[in-house]
Amino acid sequence: VQLVESGGGLVQPGGSLRLSCTASGFTFSRYYMTWVRQAPGKGLEWVSDIDSGGSTVYADSVKGRFTISRDNAKNTLYLQMNNLKPEDTALYYCARGNRLGYNIQSQGTQVTVSS
Repeated sequence: VQLVESGGGLVQPGGSLRLSCTASGFTFSRYYMTWVRQAPGKGLEWVSDIDSGGSTVYADSVKGRFTISRDNAKNTLYLQMNNLKPEDTALYYCARGNRLGYNIQSQGTQVTVSS
């Protein structure tokens, strides 16, 4: 199993970023996929997940601002993040699984929201 995140960076409050996660080594289309983040000095926080059929769930902290999606043909998971806030600053991971359980097996991509 290999998951590689990309798309992070430095953005001003109110800005947008699109994270990508390219998967290999397993049948991507069959799995729930999730985004998890870890802010400096804090524990892991589940952000959003999507099932194999495309149904989505979001944490209250990002609902209405973030959109999770997947392209099974490209084995890629996305997270569109709009109206970013300083409290969204974190290392973002993609993982197999959902809010009830996931397994982080990647390096993550850093998102920093600052003016």
